[in-house]
Amino acid sequence: MRNAGRDHTIKLCSLASEKLWQTFTGHTDWVWAIAISPNGKILASGSQDCTVKLWNSDTGKLLHNLTEHTHAVHSVSFSPDGQVLASGSYDSTIKLWNIETGKLLYTLTGHKSGINSVAWSSDGQTIASGSDDKTMKIWQAY
Repeated sequence: MRNAGRDHTIKLCSLASEKLWQTFTGHTDWVWAIAISPNGKILASGSQDCTVKLWNSDTGKLLHNLTEHTHAVHSVSFSPDGQVLASGSYDSTIKLWNIETGKLLYTLTGHKSGINSVAWSSDGQTIASGSDDKTMKIWQAY
């Protein structure tokens, strides 16, 4: 079970016992989006504070603080191979990040308003995005 929200934290709980397992702190505003990598080792979070954070899901240690967005981040999604993270923001961009280094790989532009959702295709070749501009776009990932 995952919980993210207004208190600027992310909490991981056991589904079976509902016992709190890990709390992630570091965002300075609401947490809007979370995702867990395919191997379960990394948690990504997107916040109203315009950042994306990558965390070690076992220890809660911050691995990377990604600061290239200029507005709230409302969606994060790992590629199927777990090597790249897509983040969608109200700055109308989608950013693709290298998980290992935390480096920005690409910025996708084309929406005219904030992005609410990003998702990868199962083969990792395309990304879908949905926006407040009332459009959905399909992007070539690489």
